[in-house]
Amino acid sequence: MAVKYAIIGGTGVYDPGQVDDARTDKIHTPYGEATVTIGTYAGKHVAFMARHGEGHATPPHRINYRANIWALKEIGVEQVLATAAVGSLQLALAPGELVLVDDVIDMTKSRISTFFDAERVVHVDMSDPYCGRLRQHLKDTADHLGYHVHDGGVYVCTEGPRFETKAEIQMYSRLGGSVVGMTSIPEVTLAKEAELCYATVCMVTNYAAGLSSHPLTHQEVVDTMRDNVGKIRSLFYNFIERDTSTRTCSCKEAVGGQTPLGQEEH
Repeated sequence: MAVKYAIIGGTGVYDPGQVDDARTDKIHTPYGEATVTIGTYAGKHVAFMARHGEGHATPPHRINYRANIWALKEIGVEQVLATAAVGSLQLALAPGELVLVDDVIDMTKSRISTFFDAERVVHVDMSDPYCGRLRQHLKDTADHLGYHVHDGGVYVCTEGPRFETKAEIQMYSRLGGSVVGMTSIPEVTLAKEAELCYATVCMVTNYAAGLSSHPLTHQEVVDTMRDNVGKIRSLFYNFIERDTSTRTCSCKEAVGGQTPLGQEEH
């Protein structure tokens, strides 16, 4: 049975949780090794990847995003569900709430954000960075479970690993940002280039600098994620159980079949 679904766990989400018969594999890619745990849920194979590695050892600017996305594509994944711990840029998005982001602003500085940096030039369309079909199905699943999810929002991705200044937060808010984090770029871009359906469910862990009355710590982020990780897992696994795997969106043709594996799909 093909592995059609993948979960990428961010801060606080370090294991697949509810899968059966889990095994961990090392996938060799041109960009290095990627670690993937594969198990079964509701009769479907699911891959899980801890974005920051075992024990949260890899900071956001050092994650091997290209190896991770390449590995998922190589094992047959078509739909990727990602988690992200984020700070809120808006008072209406309170800590503990879920946001199904639909757009992104790239404020990173030094990350390689493409597979296509040699031999051929490919310009991927990012007008729907987080797959609209996948987001709608996740929203429908959340409604089915009785979970409140903010439908839509702009993810501002910063370089990290430091937290943002108050002046930066004010700027991001004025630019239209909803939440701020450090990992969606280049992950979402690479997923689009790999012609994967990709969606991120953000957990608001804190108000960003200037909106909060106290300095932010990483432990605060981890604690909030720990208290809410069960809800995100339930959302993802219920979606996987209910999904028909039919990809009616344009993600599967995002680069005209020119996959990052170096060959056209037929």
